[in-house]
Amino acid sequence: MSAARHPYLDHPAPLPFAHRGGASAGIENTLTAFRRAVELGYRYLETDVHLTSDGVLVAFHDETLDRVTDAAGAIAELPWSVVRQARVAGREPVARFEELLEAFPQARWNVDVKAEPTVRPLVEAVRRAGAWDRVCVGSFSEARVARAQRLAGRRLATSLGTRGVAGLRLLSYGGPVAERLLGAAVRRSAVCVQVPERSSGIRVVDRVFIGAAHRRGLQVHVWTVNDERRMNALLDLGVDGIMTDDLETLRAVLAARGAWV
Repeated sequence: MSAARHPYLDHPAPLPFAHRGGASAGIENTLTAFRRAVELGYRYLETDVHLTSDGVLVAFHDETLDRVTDAAGAIAELPWSVVRQARVAGREPVARFEELLEAFPQARWNVDVKAEPTVRPLVEAVRRAGAWDRVCVGSFSEARVARAQRLAGRRLATSLGTRGVAGLRLLSYGGPVAERLLGAAVRRSAVCVQVPERSSGIRVVDRVFIGAAHRRGLQVHVWTVNDERRMNALLDLGVDGIMTDDLETLRAVLAARGAWV
């Protein structure tokens, strides 16, 4: 199934993604943050998932509660009865991923799988909700993406992992090694490549890279862009989506270009 045919991408590009629901608001990955994003007109929401010690899938970026909540400890070592008492920014509860699927039935979710134990519970949550058209799974780990594909099949949209991104970058310059790095198993359900503009000082996103992705039916989504000038520059290059913490700025940029839908 090509990127153009997958229902996850049934929205005119460029796609605006609310990164963690708009992390600049200070209440990232919470029901309140995502509700605010939806009220601003965002249809694409980005989040991360971790699993509690008793198997509850939560929308949370860090491995521990320490940075953004009034509690502490590794989520994987704590039961849901403890995690649910934590408050993001001292006031917002940690959200279960299935709760988000239920609360925003029209939203598209970009989900970063943060740890191996979350893969099967995530696929099962998507299955229970019948949300195959609404979820795209990605991870820095190629193995996690591949496992999600094996469990769900091509009905699940995915983005390329780090090996696939490296292969695509090399492929943009040509060569058989790049084809092997991309890997047929990874390509089968990939609908997009999601990358930073630069990595370790090396430019990732340019016209050559975007062209290589588009020739293979992959959209290019860039994270995390909060600067108006960079947003415009990337859109001028032809990227298909931008993830941002600054929801108002990205909306204004797209509106000024006649591209806010």
